Amino acid sequence: MIRIKPTLDGSNTLYVPSIDEHYHSTNGAIQESRHVFIENGYMQCNSNPVQVFEMGFGTGLNALLTLERSIIENRIVEYHSVEKYPLEKRIWEKVDYGSLFGKRCEKYYSLMHNCNWDIKCKLSNNFTLLKMKKDIRDMQSGETYDLIYFDAFAPGKQAELWTFDVLSFIASITKKHGIFITYSAKGQLKRDLAKLGFEVFHPDGPPGKRQITRAVKMI
Repeated sequence: MIRIKPTLDGSNTLYVPSIDEHYHSTNGAIQESRHVFIENGYMQCNSNPVQVFEMGFGTGLNALLTLERSIIENRIVEYHSVEKYPLEKRIWEKVDYGSLFGKRCEKYYSLMHNCNWDIKCKLSNNFTLLKMKKDIRDMQSGETYDLIYFDAFAPGKQAELWTFDVLSFIASITKKHGIFITYSAKGQLKRDLAKLGFEVFHPDGPPGKRQITRAVKMI
């Protein structure tokens, strides 16, 4: 059964005993997501509007942080996220990220979780969300994206989502000069991205992690 665990920055994360894995860093859930996906992903992308694809909707934290930045910058975001196993309402309500961002974002946190799956939902003048309830391996190429948030569980826990075939699909939906960002710094991941036409960079990681991976599609 999924458990709620506090992290060192005061925000909660989830722990999955069956695979001995946390959804976020125990050094700080919000701190990690902001460092990896916002500072090293969203804020490195110059597109406006920006089309974002997220592997792993999970708690909705990455989406909420992106929505927050879109309001601050008055930037239009089309946010698509795939999730095979959506969280139950009782879980995401207890994680309660919305309350940490003020009343406005608390409203948005609830709205994004209550949006129907597989239907676009306009959350604000700037932000449109599409949550897709499916396995990424069943998806077919359609739209292309400026920014990829790759936030599956770690390769050692969910290896089937880090294969060359899955990364090939990701490459096929990434625009030229689009950005791929993830918390993982595995050597095989970097080699596969390079084979798929990405230039790979090695930004410093958040507290507790030496490096992360950012890659820019060059072809």
